[in-house]
Amino acid sequence: MFSNILIWFVIVPVIMMAGLALCGNDNMKAIRGVMVTGSTALLAMAIYLVVAFLEMRSAGNTDEMLFTGSWIWYAPLNIHLAVGVDGISVLMLLLSAVIVFAGTFASWKISPLPKNFFLWFALLSTGVFGFFISIDMFTMFMFYEVALIPMYLLIGVWGTGRKEYSAMKLTLMLMGGSAFLMLGLLGIYWHSAPEGGTLTWNILEISHNAAVDPSWQRLLFCFTFVGFGVLGAMFPFHTWSPDGHACAPTAVSMLHAGVLMKLGGYGCFRIAIFLLPQAANELAWIFIILTGISVVYGAFSACVQTDLKYINAYSSVSHCGMVLFAILMLNTTAMTGAILQMLSHGLMTALFFALIGMIYGRTHTRDIRQMGGLMQIMPYLGVCYMIAGFASLGLPGLSGFVAEMTIFFGAFQDADLFHRIFVIAATTSIVITAVYILRVVGKLVLGPVVDEHHRQLTDASWWERFSTVTLIVCLAGIGFFPNWINETIQQSFEPIVNVLNQAI
Repeated sequence: MFSNILIWFVIVPVIMMAGLALCGNDNMKAIRGVMVTGSTALLAMAIYLVVAFLEMRSAGNTDEMLFTGSWIWYAPLNIHLAVGVDGISVLMLLLSAVIVFAGTFASWKISPLPKNFFLWFALLSTGVFGFFISIDMFTMFMFYEVALIPMYLLIGVWGTGRKEYSAMKLTLMLMGGSAFLMLGLLGIYWHSAPEGGTLTWNILEISHNAAVDPSWQRLLFCFTFVGFGVLGAMFPFHTWSPDGHACAPTAVSMLHAGVLMKLGGYGCFRIAIFLLPQAANELAWIFIILTGISVVYGAFSACVQTDLKYINAYSSVSHCGMVLFAILMLNTTAMTGAILQMLSHGLMTALFFALIGMIYGRTHTRDIRQMGGLMQIMPYLGVCYMIAGFASLGLPGLSGFVAEMTIFFGAFQDADLFHRIFVIAATTSIVITAVYILRVVGKLVLGPVVDEHHRQLTDASWWERFSTVTLIVCLAGIGFFPNWINETIQQSFEPIVNVLNQAI
């Protein structure tokens, strides 16, 4: 077991928690040392995994999943700790590692109770990494829940504003989604093998068996897609997201929007689409309507907000809606764009929330009406905010352009009138996004100084610069060098597209 590198993505955060437990409550040097060491190790492992994965693919290994391993956990129900990754999983692990690394430095001076904060932060990371390496549905669901539970305390204790209300609302809505998801997974399990065969939770085995009856697929598809869609902020189940984002501390907002919401999109194509292909072909149109509303509604809602976090939160509803919208197009190009959008939005929104936290820590306000002239006062943070904004509106050379163009090219491949109308409606979000991004940049960064007391504020510290530079380099890297990512993703979608074509 321990020779498999994927297991270490769960073990390292657990070791981090053990190290933090041994630290004194006020020993910030030791606490930071544990977090920096652990997050650096995770990032190094993720980079190594990407390189090793690409080398194996180049050598001609065409297996659906690489680095696989399976160890029996609970024999009566055939539950295994089964792990494996394809190109999509590898990229999600890299995204998670980058954001955990950047979030550690963004929380350099977290208070109060820094030790407890980082303990819950490490537990949240454990759930995220475990989810992306799992190919056993039960194990995946377990890690999914491990990733959700810490959010309540991280927001309720270390958040701002109506933090108790937001933490409870987020927890109840996501647990409600988990109930739908559990029903769907149990249904898939009970129909996972041909008559007389052995029931299994393994995603690859279920796909190869193709044993789920089409009449059951329709119901189970609704359960699983809604269950994961709640976490992906799909309309009308999105209302937890803006409040949760607005009240969460900086690093939690980064990990929440940057990675946790991606669990929803990842689960939708890995389970709902891959294991229930007939229902996906039949019922996709219903969820295209809901996700199309998410894309446009989220963008319009961001236009009328005055709180920086709420602007970015509603922007996330729009961008994550675009991920689900693209997945439902059920073709390789659009689904490749969905994964690119998950990567782009994860980095971009993490950068946004990091900058908002840094600005709020100095000005003690997030109301854009009370701020202005950031370029005069904090030029480094001002430039970084402009870069994040340009990535959000899809400026060529940054990741947002590559992701959105791939989505819309793929989505427009469906020639029927229904798909074309919703694709055209979704493209309007590009214009709406430009409106609210340019409005905020013009007022916050380039406008006149509103509060003269702000002239005494300082620019970013070294740890804040380190955190933001890490994210900006990744945003530009995807924008300028998307080919290897694109090829890695498309290879991983081949089995899913083949299953969909066979279902048709």
